[in-house]
Amino acid sequence: AMKTVGKFSRRQKSASYSVAYIIMPEKVAIIGSGNWGSAIARIIGVNCARHEDYETTVEMWVFEEQVDGKNLTEIINTTHENVKYLPGVKLPVNVHAEPNLEKAVTGATLLVFVLPHQFLPRTVPNMKNAYAPNARGISLIKGIEFEDNKPMLISDLIKKAMGGMDISVLMGANVANEVAQDQFCESTVGTRDMANGPVWQKLFNYDTFLVNVVNDVPGVELCGALKNVVALGAGFCDGLGLGGNTKAAIIRIGLAETIQFCKMFFSGIKDQTFLESCGVADLITTCYGGRNRKCAEA
Repeated sequence: AMKTVGKFSRRQKSASYSVAYIIMPEKVAIIGSGNWGSAIARIIGVNCARHEDYETTVEMWVFEEQVDGKNLTEIINTTHENVKYLPGVKLPVNVHAEPNLEKAVTGATLLVFVLPHQFLPRTVPNMKNAYAPNARGISLIKGIEFEDNKPMLISDLIKKAMGGMDISVLMGANVANEVAQDQFCESTVGTRDMANGPVWQKLFNYDTFLVNVVNDVPGVELCGALKNVVALGAGFCDGLGLGGNTKAAIIRIGLAETIQFCKMFFSGIKDQTFLESCGVADLITTCYGGRNRKCAEA
C-alpha cells in the first residue's frame, strides 16, 4: 500500500513535482536548402523523428523558384525530393519546405544556417525575430569575410546580426552528394559553450555521419574556409602533371600555414582541432576531389 503524504500519495506527489520539469522539445529550422542544405536536412529529419528531444516537424526555408512551371517548395513537399539541388535523393516526410522565412523560423529554438554567406545580410532581417527568445544557432557555412584587413568569422557575423545569439559551427570532410548517399564520414561541431555540444551532436550524429564536439569555434571554422586555398595549390599540381609526392607536400605545408594563420588572428585555438574531421580530413578530401581543386587543374 502507498503511504499518503498530505493530500497526495507518494507516487502522486512525485508525479505532480515532475510536471514542473518537463523539458519542451527543441524546434529546428534549417535556413537554406541547396545541395549541402538538402543533404543535411535528410540527417536532421531522421534524427528529429527518432529523438524525443526534438519536435518531429523540421521547417526548411527554401528560396522560392520555378522548376518546370512549378514552385520548388511544392515539388519538395509532394515528392520529398529537392529536384534542383539534390536530385535522386529522398528527404524525410517530416522535413517541410517553407518559402516564407519568418514562418519557417517561428518558435524555433535551434537555427541551422546553411546558405551562401553573401545572402546572409539580406536574409536575417526577414526572420523578424520570430524565433524563440532562447534560440541557439549553428553555421554550416564555409567561408571567410574581411573587415579592416582582418579576417572575420561568418559565425561572428551571424552572431552580430542575430543580436548576440550563441552560434556554433559544423565543419568536416563532408562532400554533400556522398553524405546524401549515406557513405560514411565524420564531422566536427565547434562550440564556445560545451553545454551546447550535446544538443548539436544529437541533432547531427547518425550511423554514417559521426560527429565530435570541440570547444573551439574559430579553429573549426577557419579550417573549413582555408582548405580551399590549399586545394587550389593541389589543383595546380594536378594540372602541371605532378604526382603524389608534390601534392602531399602542398597539403602538409598548407596545414602548417593554416595552423599558423589561425593562431595569428584568433585566440583559443586548440591543436586537437586540426586532427579532427574539420582539419586534416576536410583538407585531404578537398585536395583530391573538391571543386576548387578541379578549377585549378583546369
